[in-house]
Amino acid sequence: MTVLPLDPSANATPEALHAFLGQCRAAAARDGRAKLVSISLAVEALDPLAVLESIFEPGEPHFYAERPSLESAIAGAEVVAIAETRGPGRFAAVQQFIDETLANTIAVGDMAAFGGPHFFTAFAFHDKVEAGEPFPAARVFVPRWQVARAGARTTAVANLMVEPDSPLDALTEKVWRAHGKFRAFDYGANAALARPAEKATWQTEDEGDYPAAVRAALARIAAGEFQKIVLARRRTVRAPEALHPLKMLNRLRQRFPDCYAFSVANGRGQSFIGATPERLARVSRGGLETEALAGSAPRGATASEDALLGGALLRSEKDRREQRLVLDSIRGQLEPLGLKLEFSPAPVLRKLANVQHLDTPVRATLPDGVRLLDVLARLHPTPAVGGAPRAAAVARIRELEKFPRGLYGGALGWLNARGGGEFFVGLRSAIVEGATARLFAGAGIVAGSSPEEELAETELKFRAMLGALME
Repeated sequence: MTVLPLDPSANATPEALHAFLGQCRAAAARDGRAKLVSISLAVEALDPLAVLESIFEPGEPHFYAERPSLESAIAGAEVVAIAETRGPGRFAAVQQFIDETLANTIAVGDMAAFGGPHFFTAFAFHDKVEAGEPFPAARVFVPRWQVARAGARTTAVANLMVEPDSPLDALTEKVWRAHGKFRAFDYGANAALARPAEKATWQTEDEGDYPAAVRAALARIAAGEFQKIVLARRRTVRAPEALHPLKMLNRLRQRFPDCYAFSVANGRGQSFIGATPERLARVSRGGLETEALAGSAPRGATASEDALLGGALLRSEKDRREQRLVLDSIRGQLEPLGLKLEFSPAPVLRKLANVQHLDTPVRATLPDGVRLLDVLARLHPTPAVGGAPRAAAVARIRELEKFPRGLYGGALGWLNARGGGEFFVGLRSAIVEGATARLFAGAGIVAGSSPEEELAETELKFRAMLGALME
């Protein structure tokens, strides 16, 4: 990526923008190929979700992710560059697309924090998907408009493709108008999303016999086929009127500030939304963060009850064993890359709004030549969403669950031009299309699991999405 020492806010006129885009067009003509041009500006505080609401179109892809408790959020909408792929080499193929795109990128402006072009990426749980699924096995795109907040700092980015024959007047007008909107954003235009829906009858329908699936999995565990398998349920909810995914997202981020609230839209009217507690991997300035999250218990109604439930989870042999399988898998997958992992010897409680888990944060420094997507290719799917041993467990999931997972349990996130990025696991989630939502929730099955208790655990996890849908 070529970063030019220009400050777009220092001489912010349409004439200066026109001249800059003319230079980019000349570079495209000289090299005989289009240039991705990325213009970043530090702007007054904006809410990225409010910006996404203002430009939301069912026919345009978007990506949104937020950790409210960390005051971090990023949104990207529309597409200037995109690629889809499948198969065991999908992580490497996405990296190749990113490398080739950045080799033909010209960037100016505030490159700190969330500046510069970002690559929004969604990997399905499996490396191949079935016919008719709403999302491919892997998709990566650069958005036309991007807004991100890190603490008190907000960065707005306009990305555009400049061809050797691009019309400069039209490009200049579009970018100038967009950055003007970011400088003086009008939140009043989105007030309609806050209006409550009329009360009416909702229809719900569960798919399959979950306790029977758990019993079948336990039989295979007893036979030595695998030690753990994660089985999900799918529940269909039909509303009396079309559901707005961003209205649901507002509720999720308010109720689960310690989770990643997310929305991924395919541009064909289908959105994958949720509030997931699980970070898959984050890289910042060469440092890697991941975690082993597994084992579940409800939250208590009082401090005493909450402490009692948390203490029982910490002492549970079954849950400790399940969580240790995840940690051992992370070690086994990442240490061959030359990573020296740092983590505490015992898990801690991760308390969320409606559930608590056993968690072991893991940190490492990335060796030279190892990148975030190299890490993801080895980590995904972890035993927290697949099983252990991974190959044996994952091979049985479709047979036992009876439905395709798609992005459920997949790896969702973004990468920047400097090698940093963050990915999380698509859990506590739903596919929303029109008036229908298909909800997903799962549980880890190991020796000693009870079909009735695992059913109750998935019911607890369903509550997050049901509340965002129906309240």
